[in-house]
Amino acid sequence: MGSKTVVWFRRDLRIEDNPALAAAARDGSVVAVFIWCPNEEQQFYLGRVSRWWLKQSLIQLGSSLKSLGADLVLMKAESTFAALVECISAVSASKVVFNQLYDPVSLVRDHNIKQKLVELGVPVQTYNADLLFEPWEVYNDEGYAFTTFDAYWNKCLEMQKDPSVRLPPSRLVKATGLIKDCTIEELGLEDDSEKSSNALLGRGWAPGWINAEKALNTFIENHLIDYANNRQKVTESSTSILSPYIHFGEISIRKVFHNAIMKQILWAREPKHAGEASVTCFLKSIGLREYSRYICFNFPFTHEKSLLSNLKHFPWQANQAHFKSWRQGRTGYPLVDAGMRELWATGWLHNKIRVITASFLVKCLLLPWQWGMKYFWDTLLDADLESDILGWQYISGSLPDGHELHRLDSPEVQGFKFDPEGEYVRQWLPELSRVPTEWIHHPWNAPSSVLQAAGVELGINYPKPIIDIEIARDRLTSAILQMNEKESASKQDNNCEGTNEVVVDNGHSENLPIPKVFLRKEKIPCPSSSSNDQKVPSMHIDVSVQVPNNNNNNNNDRKRLKGIEGQEQDEYNLHDCKTGSAFLETDDDLCSTAVSSSASKKRKQAAVMIKYNC
Repeated sequence: MGSKTVVWFRRDLRIEDNPALAAAARDGSVVAVFIWCPNEEQQFYLGRVSRWWLKQSLIQLGSSLKSLGADLVLMKAESTFAALVECISAVSASKVVFNQLYDPVSLVRDHNIKQKLVELGVPVQTYNADLLFEPWEVYNDEGYAFTTFDAYWNKCLEMQKDPSVRLPPSRLVKATGLIKDCTIEELGLEDDSEKSSNALLGRGWAPGWINAEKALNTFIENHLIDYANNRQKVTESSTSILSPYIHFGEISIRKVFHNAIMKQILWAREPKHAGEASVTCFLKSIGLREYSRYICFNFPFTHEKSLLSNLKHFPWQANQAHFKSWRQGRTGYPLVDAGMRELWATGWLHNKIRVITASFLVKCLLLPWQWGMKYFWDTLLDADLESDILGWQYISGSLPDGHELHRLDSPEVQGFKFDPEGEYVRQWLPELSRVPTEWIHHPWNAPSSVLQAAGVELGINYPKPIIDIEIARDRLTSAILQMNEKESASKQDNNCEGTNEVVVDNGHSENLPIPKVFLRKEKIPCPSSSSNDQKVPSMHIDVSVQVPNNNNNNNNDRKRLKGIEGQEQDEYNLHDCKTGSAFLETDDDLCSTAVSSSASKKRKQAAVMIKYNC
C-alpha cells in the first residue's frame, strides 16, 4: 500500500499544481490536514475578511479532496506541532510533507516544527508551491542577495525556468485512522456578529481554487491585452483581481506566469504590441510579489524595521486622533477618504489607492508605517504580509529603490490625475456626490454657494482638511532635518565607542551602503531533505547595520496580541504595534522573528551572523 503521509495544508489551498499533495499521492495513502492555531498567528492574526475568505476556500478544498477519495481534516489547536503529532500517531504516518512559506513568522515556526519532528524520527519534506524562484536561488555576480527590484527581476527573467504546472492527482487513497477533528464552523473563523457583514462579500467574490481558475481565464482572455493602459484607472476593474486567490494558494503563481507568457508569445507573432507591453507590465507585478518574499526571507526583520536604517531616528508622531481619522476616512482629503471607506466596506483597494492612502499616513501625518501596515493586514481581503511589508517600506523610503523620504504627493493633484471626473470619490463619499467636478478633490476651496447647493457643510457632514498640505510639507522637511541631526550625533557617539553605523538614510545620500546577505554558499542538508527542500541551514549573513545594544531586553519579551476584528471604527488595538517612544528607542535591528545569534556590542565591524540551524 506504500507509506502513509500527512499533508499539512496552509496557504496552498488547491489540488492542482500542489507538489506536497502530488508527492504524498505518489507514495501511498494520504491524510490531508488544515490546522487553525490562532495563538501562533501572534500579531498577524487574520482579519475578518481574510478569515471569511479562508473559510470559503477550505469548504471548496474539502469538497474537491472528497471527490478524489480523501477527507480534509480540520483541527483547531493550541499547538500546531502537537496537532501534527496527533495526526501522525492516529494513522501511524511515516512522514509529513508541506509547502513552504517565507514570511518571518512562518519561517521560524516551520523550522522549529520540522526540527522537532525530525528529532522524533519523523521524516519531513517541504516543497516550493508559492514562488517561481526560491529566495536562495537568485543572487548577483558576487554571490550577494539583491536589494533593488529591477536588478533582481532582470536576473530572474534571465534564469527563466520551465513553468510547468502539475496536474491534480487522479485519485487519493485515504489513510486509515481516527483523528479528532472539527467542523468548519467549530474552527471559529467567523463569529456570529460578523456573518451579516460577510454575507455582502459573497456578492462580489467567489473564493476557492475552482473559482480562481475562472478568474484567471477571464483576465487572460478579456483584460490582459489592455492591462498596461487600464491598470491605473481606479474606477474600473482594471487589475487582475487575482491577489486573494494567489495569497491563499488557490492558484499557483507558476500557472499565472505560464498563461501570461503564452499570450505574450502569441501576441508577438501576430503582432499585437499593446498586448506584449501589457504582459511585460503584468509580469512585473508577479515579480514584485516574488521580490517581497525574497526580501522577507533574506532580511527577516523587515516587518518591524526598515531595510535601511534611515528611519531609526525619525520623529514619528504617535497621534491616535489622526490615526483614527485616517482609518475612518475623515481626513478631509476626498481621494484618501474614499479609499479608506472602500477598504472598510469591501476589504479591497486598487493598488494606486493603496499607495496614495499609505503615503498620506506616512508623509502628511507622520504616523509610523508599521501602524498602517498592521491596519492593512487587519482589513484587506488579500492581506499578504510580505507584499504589505514591501509596499509600506517602499512608501516610507526604506528601500534602496523606494520613494524618496522627502517626496510628498498632494492628494488633490493625485485625485485629478487618477480620478479626473470624481467618479470614485462620489461612489464612496455620498456626502460629496453633488459637488461639481472642478471642486470634487478640494471642496475646501469651493465657493460657499457651491457647497450650499451641493449640501456640503465643511466641518459638519464632511471634515475640513486634517492638515494643510503645505504645512505637512514643512513638517516633513523639519522631521527629516531632525532625523539627520540625531543620526549625525549618534554616529559621533558610536565612533567614540569604536563602532561604525553603515546603513544610512536614502533621502540625503546618493551612494548608500546597504545590507548584504551572502547567498552563494554550500548548504548543509537537513536530515531527510532533498533538492526540493527549504534551504535554511547555516547561512552567513553579512548585514551592514549597527550592532544591536542588548542591554534592554524588553523587545524580546514584548507580548504579541492578536488583532481584534469586528470592533467599531472608533476603537483600534495598537498593543501589537510599537507606539510612542518605542519607535525612537528600538535598536534591535534583528528582531525576534529570526533565529539569530547575538553580535558582540564591542565588535568594531558592523557584521552580524545569523544562524539558521537545521
